[in-house]
Amino acid sequence: MSKHHALDRFGRSGNPVIRSAAFQERVSGNEEKMSLEGAVNKTGILLFLVMIAAAVSWNYQGPLMTLVSSLGMFVAFVSGIMTFGFYFFFVGWLVEPRPHNAPRTAPVYAIGMGFFIGLISQQAESLYPGIVIQAVSLTFFVAASLLLAYKTGVIKPNQNFLLMVFAATMGIFLTYLANLIYFAVTGNNFFVLTDNGTMGIVISLFIIGIAALNLVLDFDIIEQADEQGAPKYMEWFGAMALVATLIWLYIEILRLLMKLRGR
Repeated sequence: MSKHHALDRFGRSGNPVIRSAAFQERVSGNEEKMSLEGAVNKTGILLFLVMIAAAVSWNYQGPLMTLVSSLGMFVAFVSGIMTFGFYFFFVGWLVEPRPHNAPRTAPVYAIGMGFFIGLISQQAESLYPGIVIQAVSLTFFVAASLLLAYKTGVIKPNQNFLLMVFAATMGIFLTYLANLIYFAVTGNNFFVLTDNGTMGIVISLFIIGIAALNLVLDFDIIEQADEQGAPKYMEWFGAMALVATLIWLYIEILRLLMKLRGR
């Protein structure tokens, strides 16, 4: 077993997007291998697409852009399923992962989520001026801090770390799923998810912590995939997963700041 416990143990990340053994793919014949530099470059490209789409959504608000942003989120969701598959808890894979689709679906995902982020960010900014730049800054500060902690060995993704983060992540998304069903039936959200009191703040901090720790697992998986010679398309696959985690982290930080501003 290598030092990369995240891939050795599950072959997948605690990231809600990566839930497959896709990073265990190896090159065959003369197929080009992925590289760590390539994955970093692809991540930069996707983040650039997210920002461009978000800027368009931000600056052209209205009923049409609201529709476009909603469709963008739907298209991003479909792109995610086409790439990472669809796993239902206690049932198994309903749609098998297809990581080779990532070079085509990753840009679509980034643009779609960019439109959605632009919409919710502009709405948050209209309520609390200056909140978006704070959320963006905190997101990248947290990501950079986690990367530094991972590379220096301060945080080591061993088996216990992986199990803890994976279990917590699944718990969070089961809660989100239950809240979605509850909202569809009653028109209300779970109080603990929207409360701006002490309990709501603590819950938000916990979710942000778990989202941030998912980055460590993703760093570990991409690094080992590079070492073991994964196919070239895995650069897009890994970049798409990292961007998905960063988007999740940004949204949760934005929600926390809105709670703090609304107290």
